[in-house]
Order: sequence, then C-alpha cells, then structure tokens
Amino acid sequence: MPELPEVETVARGLRETILGRRILSVRLNKTDFIDDPAAIERNVPGRRIEAVERYGKFMLLRLSSSSDNDSGASLLVHLGMTGHLVPKPAAAPSEKHTHVWFALDDGRELRYTDARRFGRMAYLAGKELRDELQRFGAEPLDIDDAEFARRIRGRRARIKSLLLDQSVLRGVGNIYADESLWCAKIHPARLGSSLNARQAAALRRALQEILRKAIHLRGSSISDFLDAEGEPGNYQLHHRAYGREGKKCHRCGALIRRAIVAGRSSYFCPCCQPAPRGARALPLPKRVRRLPPNWAESRRLSAGRNAKGGAARL
Repeated sequence: MPELPEVETVARGLRETILGRRILSVRLNKTDFIDDPAAIERNVPGRRIEAVERYGKFMLLRLSSSSDNDSGASLLVHLGMTGHLVPKPAAAPSEKHTHVWFALDDGRELRYTDARRFGRMAYLAGKELRDELQRFGAEPLDIDDAEFARRIRGRRARIKSLLLDQSVLRGVGNIYADESLWCAKIHPARLGSSLNARQAAALRRALQEILRKAIHLRGSSISDFLDAEGEPGNYQLHHRAYGREGKKCHRCGALIRRAIVAGRSSYFCPCCQPAPRGARALPLPKRVRRLPPNWAESRRLSAGRNAKGGAARL
C-alpha cells in the first residue's frame, strides 16, 4: 500500500500536470470505494483544482469554491493497494478497472484506476473536511525531537505499532517503519516507553532521512505502485530490512529475520536490533536454513562491533 513517499511522489506529479485545470464533468463506473458518489457528481464539475497536497497517506485536491457554504472543498483520495490517479488524453483508451473520469478543460481526463478497489474517494468541505483531518497525527517530516519523544516514549505499545498508528504519525507504513527501525538499531517489538531520549532522537532522525531519500527516489515499487506519469519508483533498491528475510544485513552480515509485530510482518536484524524479552522471530524459510559454517562466529564478532555504534548511515 502506498505510504508517505509514494503518495508525495504522486501528489508532486499531479501538481505539475493538473494544477489550475478546471473539471468539466465527472463519469463514474464502480463506486463502492466512494463515500458519496452523488456528492462528487453534484459538486465537483465546474471547480478548478487550486492545490494538490499530501496529508499522510491521502491526497487532497483542493477545489475552488462555488459559494460561501463550501469553502475549503476538496477531493480526498486514498490509492489503496492498487490505485492509480493519472491524467490521460481524453481520446486514449481507458485501462481495465478505470472507475472515475474527471474531464479537464485542456482536453485530458484525470482517471482513477483501481483493480482491487481498496482505496477511497470522498468530496468533503467545511467542518466535514476539518473533522476528517483531525483524526490524524503529526506530520513525520515536520515533527521535532520533543514532540516525537512525547508521542512515542509516553506509550506502552510496541514501537512498530506506534509508527503505524495514523493517529500518532500520519503517513508511515510497514516499509518505512522497518527501514527506520533498522537504521536506528531498535527492535520493532520494543515498547515505546522503553526508549530513552537518545534512542527516540535517533529514530526520528532515521525516519525523516529515510522518508526524504525515498521521496527523492520517487518511492518504493514493491508490486503495483506507479507515479503520476505511470512510472515505478526506485527506493526499493535501497531497502535494508523490509522484505529481506534470510538475506545478509548490510551492516553486520547476520541474516535478516521476520516476526509478526502489530499484526504485520516486521523485518529486522537479530544482531543489530536486540530483541526484548519474549520476542521471537519466525523460522527462516527452508531455502536459507543452511547457514555458512562461519556464520555463528561472524555474528558474535559483529555483535561486539555494533554494540558501540549508533544509528546506521543511510
């Protein structure tokens, strides 16, 4: 599912291509992912796209007002697992699973395509929009050390769960939680309240650096993610933990392991990220169970070296 860097990449692409365009008409296909299809059909035509913003894992297409009663009207869009929002020439054939067509005043259409329809689209304005956005936590790219520590260290919940909780931080998902925890040498099953100030600061720094680098590389394309131009991202080539079960840690050489934390697969290095009491990794897949003869010794030596280190460099 697209996370903060992927959604920011799409929002930036749309900002360059559709900002200022007027929506002439709306055509809908399947609508089970739309909060109120009639509200979109009734309220969106005739509006100009005045801004394209990211809010956590959502995009906000800010629309011009048609009256004093709908100030701040926006289209709220979540891409789900397979959603794409891309401008196309109106004459271009529509892809399979295209469910929304916004006809623009320059002869193009902004099309929403979603094979699994796990996304969301809603027309929101005024208090309804404000109430929706108030459900979400702090912006991870802007949060400072003090606020981050307050939100993380004051909770007796697993740190992985806190990073995924959209009411704590908006926009972080499984990929970038695992990557930042690996970088800061913190096990995903640690309690937030068990982190000291130095560890919390290291985690915040790692999270922000990783998110910014992922945005620069246009996100991670694990399966379905494409940007606003239909192109995949490149940050998956730089993953250090996520999806690397059974592969060597880039820092110490131990094998990356997987555990279920907060109901999600969590990838970590058992050497660099010491587990809290009771935390257990899942068995390695059969293809990697036969370890090289010198693995145990190299793991012991690596543990000694890394006990002195801080957060890893990206």
